Amino acid sequence: MPSYLALKPRSDALVDRLRCGGPEREGALPELHALLLRAARFEATRRRATLPHLRGDELDDIALEAADDALVAVLAKLDDFRGASRFSTWAYKFALLETEAKLRRRAWQRREIALEADDWSLFADPGGSPAAEVERTELLAAVRRAIATALTPRQRDVLIAVALNGVPAGVLAERLGTSRGALYKTLHDARLKLRSELRLEGLSTAA
Repeated sequence: MPSYLALKPRSDALVDRLRCGGPEREGALPELHALLLRAARFEATRRRATLPHLRGDELDDIALEAADDALVAVLAKLDDFRGASRFSTWAYKFALLETEAKLRRRAWQRREIALEADDWSLFADPGGSPAAEVERTELLAAVRRAIATALTPRQRDVLIAVALNGVPAGVLAERLGTSRGALYKTLHDARLKLRSELRLEGLSTAA
């Protein structure tokens, strides 16, 4: 082993081996996967209370799947690592994000996805002034009209599910049989159209 690697933290020496290719890279892959699996198991355990219906073996399966996907993501982004932090810290984030996303999807697995926004009272501001409340009521009425009349059915369903009902984009994409990219495009187009309609009425919104 080159002497300069011996002076580097183990996790940072790992990235050098991953970039070497050949036997060095092949030997480093299991170490990287083990690091990612530890991170994924930590995150799954930390969030276990939010998914009481899951058994320990299910959580471990989720952690393993998250580590597998994180490994692919880390290798794809390896050239982006510039050493601003320890490599282990940088790589850990991929596993944490993958685990969070998979647990979120699992939490929604048995839940019905609402495509209608029935409770607009969530947007009420009981502490606002009477004048502010009138403005808010007018804005919400305009938003509801624009959603109902200006958007396509697909745009309406996506906007209500994601922006109003809090459905994770990944979950909705799976239910609708589309990709996250296509879903975000639909959401983006819906927001642009909604803003345009509200501007025509002399109103504005951050929707």
